[in-house]
Amino acid sequence: MKIITTHQNSDFDALASLVAATVIYPDAKPVLPTSINANLKAFLSIHKDLFNIYSPKDINIDHVETLIVVDTHSWNRLEGLSTLKEKKDLEIIIWDHHIHGDMESDNKYIRETGATVTMLIQAIQERRKLITPIQATLFLIGLYEDTGNLTFPSTLPEDAYAAGFLLDRKADLNILSTFLRQAYGKKQKDILYHMIKKATRKEISGFSVSISVMDIQGRVQNLAMVLQMYREIVNVDAAFGIFRDVEREKCMVIGRSSVDEINIGLIMRSVGGGGHPGAGSALLKATNPVVVEEMIVELIAGNQHSSVMLSDIMSYPVITVEQDTKVGEVVMILRDMGCTGMPVVDEDEHIVGVVSRRDFKKIRKAKQMDAPIKAFMSRKVITIEPDKSAIEAAKLMIKHDIGRIPVVKDDKVIGIITRSDAMMYFYDLLPD
Repeated sequence: MKIITTHQNSDFDALASLVAATVIYPDAKPVLPTSINANLKAFLSIHKDLFNIYSPKDINIDHVETLIVVDTHSWNRLEGLSTLKEKKDLEIIIWDHHIHGDMESDNKYIRETGATVTMLIQAIQERRKLITPIQATLFLIGLYEDTGNLTFPSTLPEDAYAAGFLLDRKADLNILSTFLRQAYGKKQKDILYHMIKKATRKEISGFSVSISVMDIQGRVQNLAMVLQMYREIVNVDAAFGIFRDVEREKCMVIGRSSVDEINIGLIMRSVGGGGHPGAGSALLKATNPVVVEEMIVELIAGNQHSSVMLSDIMSYPVITVEQDTKVGEVVMILRDMGCTGMPVVDEDEHIVGVVSRRDFKKIRKAKQMDAPIKAFMSRKVITIEPDKSAIEAAKLMIKHDIGRIPVVKDDKVIGIITRSDAMMYFYDLLPD
């Protein structure tokens, strides 16, 4: 027997990938975990009969010869099927856009796309398989959910191409907008209220972080949405919710980040879950929330060491001029070096200003070319430390409308970051 399955707490991308895989592997049975999110449950209450989906309890493990896994490749995220790990001669086929996992296979399709279903749609196109309008609609819901309607930073051009293909196959946007609405009721409001009431902020490696610990009663849907609202209201770079269900002895950990330097997916994988750079979760058993909070703090602090810092991309050595250098000489240096500006230092090499071509617009008379550059330089110097990120430098450039920022350590210039350096960092991974 050949089966297709996906991760617990399934979302639309998981179901869309599951159904898309049945188009590619028509002889396989789709097996959906019983734990699914609220929006997916609402969708299936109407459409379930259209997809002929099985439950894990319907499957005889002993008869499974081929296991096709979509939107995950971690054994601990499979419901009721993890014992297949011990089965010999089991063929495993993987389709996933999460890079990390512990399932091994010689037949795997793993690539960082906005959604797993994108890869399966590409395979459907290549194989010239036919899909129905309701399948196209489901695939588009999964694609839109995982890419935030194609707005998340993880979205790639191929996601947009896949969306166009699905719209051409009569995907219904009205159905999509209906089932992607987030359920927000009294339970969610009460939890959000208590989270905000007890909100605290921490500064970790230069980032603002809030970690909220709460006890909840029973299953509460859409905690991820509650946490996203919490992060926005508290206005922090990253927020984590540790929700302990005392009766079930389980702990749901959810994270959301608005900065690239705090990789939520990496942090959640470290505590036994998974996710993307901006969002992730983990379901833990019989766990002390205090220990989880301490672990998250340590992981955030440690995670920064792997981030690209300014010291990795800044330009150096830096051409500087002393404040008493004549304007005419500075003009010649800029012309010869092909620079548009440079830092100005005193006799002890401490930065005292910055000069750029726009400063020379103040010159009205020829004799001013013999004046010291300190008479025309900008004394309002914006500097940055070498352990900061390229994103922080870019924000400063935008805020102050400047094209270069001296990188300073111990009050001395050790490098310079320019708009070109920042843009090269942000865009050098784009394909030619």
